[in-house]
Amino acid sequence: MKKIILTTILSVSALFAQVDEPVEVPYIPFEIKMGKGFDAIQANCLMCHSFGYIINQGPQSRKHWHGKVVKMVKHFKAPITDEDVEITTDYLFEHYGNGKLE
Repeated sequence: MKKIILTTILSVSALFAQVDEPVEVPYIPFEIKMGKGFDAIQANCLMCHSFGYIINQGPQSRKHWHGKVVKMVKHFKAPITDEDVEITTDYLFEHYGNGKLE
């Protein structure tokens, strides 16, 4: 019972936090590489997350990028066609790949 009361008090206390100064959210520009297949990226990837998600993966193999795209389709139910899976994988590997197939 004490744990529930303590948890409730801690949760509610955050509602009373105030900041007297203006808060600025930093702008972080991401360099987007244009090329063949970018339209598939824009239609299928950027609808759910920022381009930073792609860039933060770092240079990866073709197998890695293909696995990420397939994961988005299977686990997150992204409406990506089989053709766009290949186009998206090709774009990601060409512009953000490490040159290794596996």
